[in-house]
Amino acid sequence: MTVRRRVAVTVAALAAAGLLAGCGEDSWTANCESADQVVQCTPENRPLVDGVTGELLDGADYDLAGDRGKVVVVNFWGSWCAPCRAEADDLESTYQATKDKNVTFVGVNARDERDAAINFERGRVTYPSIFDPDAKLAVKFDPTQASTPSTLILDRQGRIAVAIRRATTAGELQPLVERVAAEGNP
Repeated sequence: MTVRRRVAVTVAALAAAGLLAGCGEDSWTANCESADQVVQCTPENRPLVDGVTGELLDGADYDLAGDRGKVVVVNFWGSWCAPCRAEADDLESTYQATKDKNVTFVGVNARDERDAAINFERGRVTYPSIFDPDAKLAVKFDPTQASTPSTLILDRQGRIAVAIRRATTAGELQPLVERVAAEGNP
């Protein structure tokens, strides 16, 4: 199956499941503040992300549980995505600026070929990415998440504190990451 065909099948499946654009009465976002496709939740309204594992682009295993206690920034991207190319430098600069605050980043590469994804990352970002060719992990992170690019900021307990449903910039992302990191440890 070609990448284009996989994208069409995945989008159709997500639409049929009612998962596109965060719609639905049961959406966790209903209890959070939302403006300009940025959702911010107070701690009592943050959904837990649990049970996410996968294979990194380099073949190593990844388990989100291993990052518990850290703020985790999760970026959903594809080498075929022009806005992803535009935001890559901003993500890397935010990663470099915040990693000493017990913050880590992980990408989730969706609907892509492994070689294209590896070539995309080379020289752009230094944090790892999970290889998710069938785009199944996005729903494990957030059932209302189905857009690329998008970015989640998970607090130290593994809950979604912020969801950015579009491309981002360092000027927007870094203050959000720093705010969540300043919340302290569990």
